[in-house]
Order: sequence, then C-alpha cells, then structure tokens
Amino acid sequence: MSLLPGERKGRPMHSHDMKPYEVVKEYGAEELKDDELLAVFIRTGTKEKNAVEVAGQILDGFPERNLLGLCHIPWKELMKIPGIGEVKAIKLKCLAELARRISVTEAKKGLKFDRPATIWQYYKERLRHEERERVILIMLDQKLNMICDAVLSIGTVRECIVSPRELFLMALKEKAVQIMLLHNHPSGDPEPSRADLEITERVRLLGAMLEIPLVDHIIIGDKTYCSLREKGYLAK
Repeated sequence: MSLLPGERKGRPMHSHDMKPYEVVKEYGAEELKDDELLAVFIRTGTKEKNAVEVAGQILDGFPERNLLGLCHIPWKELMKIPGIGEVKAIKLKCLAELARRISVTEAKKGLKFDRPATIWQYYKERLRHEERERVILIMLDQKLNMICDAVLSIGTVRECIVSPRELFLMALKEKAVQIMLLHNHPSGDPEPSRADLEITERVRLLGAMLEIPLVDHIIIGDKTYCSLREKGYLAK
C-alpha cells in the first residue's frame, strides 16, 4: 500500500538499534520511546552509557517511569546522574516547563467556568506537581468570564490557611461579581477535608452577604478533581 503525501509508515519492531535522530527521519518523532526522546536533548552519554541509556537511568528514578517526573525533580538532583551536567540538567527542566505550558495553552481553549472538568484540565498542570497546597482565587464577571486569578495562600503539605477577609478585599479590588476557589491536594486525592468544607462554608456565607457569590470550590488531584458544587456542598 502506498503512503499518502506527508504520511509516515509505522516503526517496525526490529528498529530498536536505530539512533533517535534516524527514527525521527524515517518514522516520525511520535515513534520515539520516552528514553529516546530524552536522549535527543541529552545528545551525548558517558564512556559506559550512551545517551539513550543515560535517559533511561533518569526515567528509572521516577515512580511511574514517565516524563512527568521531570516536572518536579530539581535540576541539581538531575546532575547526580552520570552524564548530566549543569547545562543538560537545565535544558531538561526547560523541556518539562515547555511541555507544561503547551498543555496549559491547549487546555485554555476549552476552559468554561460552568464546567468543572475544563477548569481541572486547565489548572492541573499548574498544580498537580506542587508539594504544598496552593489556594487560588478565580475572579469572574457576571457571565462567568475570568477577570483574573491570584494565589491566596501557600501552605504545608497538611494545611493551607485562607483569610476570607483578604479574599474578598482582592475580589472587590478587581470588581469581581462572582468568585471561585481552587486548590490542590499534594496527596493526589481530591476528596475534601473537614477544613476544606469549613472554609468553603465561611466564604459562601460571606459572599452571599457581600453579593459576590461563591460559584464553586474545586480541589485538584493528580488524575481527577472534586467540585464541591457537584458534590452538593454548595447550594445551587
């Protein structure tokens, strides 16, 4: 079967000895394995290991052995791996940040503030690799368009303190008509804690008094989210 213009044939099983550059030229970058993809940016290895093997050693250090590990490993830790110097470590961190920003840009296209799933898609890359809780205030206009967002608080792994007073002063300053709260759980489990429910209720009541309603409070997990409105913790 002949290929269409611009179409590439799939990579055969016996091509494992090919260098990454050769694979890209022959079959396309999408055919590269994770270690081969990293090897393109590492370029050179050591006397004992080639670039692909060095890349494999980097991946072996991540719990799920995938490229997401680059997002939360300090660049100085990468330098502990033979073959990774300061320049390569920084390049790899920049690669991870580039991938994160591309993901955020793509998610923003479908962002709808009346659809919690799209909010999770947009903010998850920003928050799910954080080792401490971050609480974000999203300020909205009457039509649920975002005016701006701001980090309210950065806490420890176990707690993050939010001041309702500071929250509404910021909302009033930005002339928000509605607000939304969003924070991450570093554990990866988005189920709300008692403290989450208590602060949500305080903000909801104060917002009702000030006529700046709390639209939702969304908790970001590693692979999913929890909308307190969808769970019934916020009156519709």
